[in-house]
Amino acid sequence: MSVYQTENAVTRILLADDHALVRRGVRLILDSEPDLQVVAEAGDGREAIEVARRTPVDLAILDIAMPQMTGLQAARELSATQPDLRILMLTMYDNEQYFFQALKAGAAGYVLKSVADRDLVEACRAAMRGEPFLYPGAVNALIRSYLDRARRGQDLPEQVLTAREEEVLKLVAEGHSSKEIAQLLFISIKTVERHRANMLQKLGLRDRLELARYAIRAGLVEP
Repeated sequence: MSVYQTENAVTRILLADDHALVRRGVRLILDSEPDLQVVAEAGDGREAIEVARRTPVDLAILDIAMPQMTGLQAARELSATQPDLRILMLTMYDNEQYFFQALKAGAAGYVLKSVADRDLVEACRAAMRGEPFLYPGAVNALIRSYLDRARRGQDLPEQVLTAREEEVLKLVAEGHSSKEIAQLLFISIKTVERHRANMLQKLGLRDRLELARYAIRAGLVEP
């Protein structure tokens, strides 16, 4: 089954936390939802990687602080070896440093244990839709980081896509084939494919359909 779930499909979850009591509580929250099911558990990061290798899962929920291998280390390894696997970090630490490290490690979201009963289900569903989940404190951290960089005169993040990539994206979203795009922009088909591959990588997307959805959200094409 693809990591992309239909509305009626069940998301298979790997839950990793070194406290059995925490796992039990989180499992109760998730298994009570018709579209979410914990199919595997692990007590540390290394075990989580081993379990993910042998058990088909769509989403890994990792505690940040675990023995043997931390959740952040496990997230980096899983992101590299299983790029289709979605990852959420579960933690008691409302800490900006951990939050930014989690994003860098490939996590789609960062959920605090203190409000897991409120946020975790929403975070799981957001991750499976390919959307990030940020708790309010994390949003504030991002804004503060942006403003601090601006105040210090540091370079702010540049536009994600180049002007040429946006041209290609717009045409992809409008349903043009690579051959048609090449003809319209007077470039080779190989160059079109390279632009599309670059866009998928930059935006963290996986296929033409997701590119089209991104183009609509970005206002490049009408829905």
